[in-house]
Amino acid sequence: MARREAGIGYALLAPSLFGILAFLLLPILVVIWLSMQRWDLLNPAVFVGLDNFRDVFSDPTFGHSLLVTVFFVVLVIPLQTVLGLFAASLLSRGLPGSAFFRVIYVIPWICAPLALGVVWKWIFAPTDGALNAVLGQDIQWLSDPVLALPAVAAVSIWSQVGYVTLFFMAGLAAIPQEMIDAAKVDGANATQIFFSVKLPLLRPTMFFVLVTGIISSFQAFDSIYALTPRGGPQGSTDVIATRIYATAFQSFDLGHAAVMALVLFVILIVVTLGQQLYFRRRITYDLS
Repeated sequence: MARREAGIGYALLAPSLFGILAFLLLPILVVIWLSMQRWDLLNPAVFVGLDNFRDVFSDPTFGHSLLVTVFFVVLVIPLQTVLGLFAASLLSRGLPGSAFFRVIYVIPWICAPLALGVVWKWIFAPTDGALNAVLGQDIQWLSDPVLALPAVAAVSIWSQVGYVTLFFMAGLAAIPQEMIDAAKVDGANATQIFFSVKLPLLRPTMFFVLVTGIISSFQAFDSIYALTPRGGPQGSTDVIATRIYATAFQSFDLGHAAVMALVLFVILIVVTLGQQLYFRRRITYDLS
């Protein structure tokens, strides 16, 4: 009987296990194999051991891409999180028009990032762009090395803030009203309730939003490539994802691209574990 139940359980898990094996574990193994090969997609792969790792780690363009990616994440995540939390706080009050704005905030998130990048490239255009027409100035948003990265970061924030808002709204809705009423009875004002009651109870949501947001920002590619297809002026928007793409499909060097992908994978694991260690003792899941 026990074996039969175990067999049924494994049979029910089989589709999910196959998906994990085929779309998660197998690609990782393939990338590890590629990282030790020299392959240009045309000639047979040649085993080179750790030579690809030495080449990538000594390549200044790869270090530059990592630095640009870190700057991009630092620009995006704090503003994206704060704006999402602020919007969620306003929409959770049930003010007139809240349902309309919920839809408006979500539309950029569900649209194709590449298509949004094309639209924003027109908005940022120096001569006939909508933004410069409104400002009445000729600003080189995507051609200036100083402005290019903040410009693509602003597009990323604009497209992702609706996603963050939805999760913070769900977190705010899960807070028991009794806790808020008790704080009001104790004399707490709206600001004190937010920072002393709501914000601490939003830590599970904050953890999820930060983990997924940082992973998404480190892997940002579509909109950045559409806005600045060659890494931007002086490589100012050459994030790690675009560097991997250029190395693999423009230089046809899959070995070096695989090493870069592995480095990105390790960085994301380390950052995620660091966040988990930080939030582990600061999260309250039981609100009953």
